[in-house]
Amino acid sequence: MSVTTPKTQVPAALDDNRARIRAIVTSPIVIAAATAILILIVGQILSPGFASYGQIVSMLRVASFLGIMAIGQTIVILSGNTGIDLSVGTVATFGAIVGARIMGGDNSNLFLGIVIPLLIGALLGAINGVGIVVLKIPPFVMTLGMMGVATGLALAYTAGVAGGRSAPGLTRLVNERLLFGIPGVVFIWIALIVIITFLLRRTVPGWNLFAVGTNRRAARLSGLPVNRTVIAAYAASGFFAVLGGLMMLGYSESVFLDIANDQMLPTVAAVIIGGTLAMGGVGGYVGSAIGACVLTFLDSFLGAQNMPQAWRMVINGLVLLFILALYGRQRRLRA
Repeated sequence: MSVTTPKTQVPAALDDNRARIRAIVTSPIVIAAATAILILIVGQILSPGFASYGQIVSMLRVASFLGIMAIGQTIVILSGNTGIDLSVGTVATFGAIVGARIMGGDNSNLFLGIVIPLLIGALLGAINGVGIVVLKIPPFVMTLGMMGVATGLALAYTAGVAGGRSAPGLTRLVNERLLFGIPGVVFIWIALIVIITFLLRRTVPGWNLFAVGTNRRAARLSGLPVNRTVIAAYAASGFFAVLGGLMMLGYSESVFLDIANDQMLPTVAAVIIGGTLAMGGVGGYVGSAIGACVLTFLDSFLGAQNMPQAWRMVINGLVLLFILALYGRQRRLRA
């Protein structure tokens, strides 16, 4: 006796396959990656050499600075409650200023010139977290205040004149091309992508972060350490902001009073482009890393076309809106 497959099972299977394909195609990460590739293709057509191997490596080096800072912003936004860290840029600048002063262009001071600024960044971030969860200050207001505090600290520390230089070892790490012509900072960024993704997806603190970001009240009723998780998220933001600032110091070799001040909005844009839900609880760092590449490739492309700065800002905003419109992310992901 032969067994026949009900006809209804075939359309159902096809619908499932179509749904899977549609989910992949409309994934924010896929859309962001496709956008980055499209920018490279268009750039190569309009400016031959734009997508050469060496040029891509150079753009990835610059993208790594933004990408490293976006680690903390990703974690903060994932923590929910409209979390955002407006102090990322100024904290990064203050950390770079302290690091440059300690290093003083000497490799013997490299270790302290990295560790001390990172601890300062984590402390400033933790203060943000305490203000938010203990004093109940809204994240926007608290981190806006910390932005002013970090700026004031930088001015007080330098008396208005930035001094010091990157240690040669840090400069070589960022600027010299190592294996396959790729600078060490890019390898560090790749390692961080793997580590942060593992921590977010495969560890208890990472699961707690997603739970707290999805529903803070439910997480608290479930016995999760909500306050500790949020404070740790903002401490991580300060830590990675300073790490990115130190990488920028190594790139430029000398420090400026505003070396990373303009990186706050790009970190938020990279996170949103990468598919992390602004309300928290949904997303991840891989998308943010790709978002950093999109923004860096786009800025390099516009620079290659000699686009005025004002129009660069307009086009950056339009591209961000276009990407968000492609996948209507906020409603779909929350559903």
